[in-house]
Amino acid sequence: MRSLSAATWMSAALLLAGSPALAQMTPPLAVGARADTKPKSVATVPIRPAAPAPVDTANTMTQADRLVLQSDLAWVGQYNGAITGDASERMVNAVKEYQKLKGGNPTGVLTPQERAVLADTARRKQESVGWKTITDPVSGARLGLPTRLVPQQVSDANGSKWSSPDGSVQVQLSRRKEANPTTAALADREKTDPPGRVVNYAVVKPDFFVLSGLQDQKKFYIRGTFKGDEVRVLTMLYDQTTEGTVAPIVIAMSSAFTPFPAGIAAPPPRRSVDYGTGIVVSEDGAIIADRDVTDGCLAITIPNFGHAERIAEDKQHGLVLLRIYGGRGLKPLALDGGSASGNVELVGIADPQSQGGAAAVTGVKAQVAGGTGDAALAPPPAFGFSGAAARDASGKFAGIALLKQAVVAGPANAPAGTQAVLVAPDAVRGFLTGHGVTLDGKSSDPKAAAVRVICVRK
Repeated sequence: MRSLSAATWMSAALLLAGSPALAQMTPPLAVGARADTKPKSVATVPIRPAAPAPVDTANTMTQADRLVLQSDLAWVGQYNGAITGDASERMVNAVKEYQKLKGGNPTGVLTPQERAVLADTARRKQESVGWKTITDPVSGARLGLPTRLVPQQVSDANGSKWSSPDGSVQVQLSRRKEANPTTAALADREKTDPPGRVVNYAVVKPDFFVLSGLQDQKKFYIRGTFKGDEVRVLTMLYDQTTEGTVAPIVIAMSSAFTPFPAGIAAPPPRRSVDYGTGIVVSEDGAIIADRDVTDGCLAITIPNFGHAERIAEDKQHGLVLLRIYGGRGLKPLALDGGSASGNVELVGIADPQSQGGAAAVTGVKAQVAGGTGDAALAPPPAFGFSGAAARDASGKFAGIALLKQAVVAGPANAPAGTQAVLVAPDAVRGFLTGHGVTLDGKSSDPKAAAVRVICVRK
């Protein structure tokens, strides 16, 4: 009877509490407590899973997305590390600083709206300085350049240099050969060459080194490496007053620098307007020029003479025959020279971007690396010179210079970084006479026969 009474009491208690049998039971009455006392409510706190750390969130992104994010953060001045695409606290902290700058909550994880604004800001900064990835015409190395800041370019056998008109910003890519180089030895040399450099930051790894500091009151940044006995060193030098603009570009340039590209680089997309040099070779308006410069044109124009018609091409040697009609005062060049070796002078008209829009005929020196066939030229001339006439030390016609895409892979004996070749006079004469051109030129002055060739594409 006693067990039955206890069971009956428990059932009654559950019913009075309005709770199902599997619900939380009403706590038993304490000893001495009154049966009609209202039980105290128990507060409950929901358990929420911890939010993932920003680095963990970054790890869920693809490496390609992280690369772009780091690049964009660098362009807005918030990221100063190597752009590798690796998730890191440095990247997260850069995101937080960017969010603070924009008045947002520094969570370390960008919202879609914040990411879109960041991408647009970085793009506009790149466009403002003319950011492009190019192939160095001497070494074949790939590098990013702020082309609007450093529009002036000169090259020789030792490398290339780009600079602003006032010299406040300079970029130099040098190449040389050294026996058994090491990054430590290369870094030690760069620290004191030229004398007076003050190094504030240095990183030396087995495969590359980085230095930065002051040189003659200018900021400098150097990144260097080697492959075999070939050394490549990229140097950026800029006035301290330009640091706000240039410092983010330095990070981008360092990360974009590919000193020894693997494989053959794809040719760059063709420009909508291309410039080359042509040579007048007959009194009735025959002009010889670079085939590639005039390929795919909607219109070909020779300033002061008008439209030019494309008559024939020589794919083997990269030449094209153009013709203008009704031209007066033409002074065709005599093409009676022979193959040259040693030093030659190239006479042509540089791309207008290289000479402030001018169209002056100028001459540059080059070295011929062979005496027969299409020989290599070093250094390559400026853009716009492709199609220029070469003359030897005696003043005679020595061939036509053509700019070619840099060779970054090929036979072991291929000239490193060759981007300019000299088409021999015999090949030029054979092409012209084979297409009915009468070689009646009597002038020995290639400047009088040089014309600018302008190709307009879609």
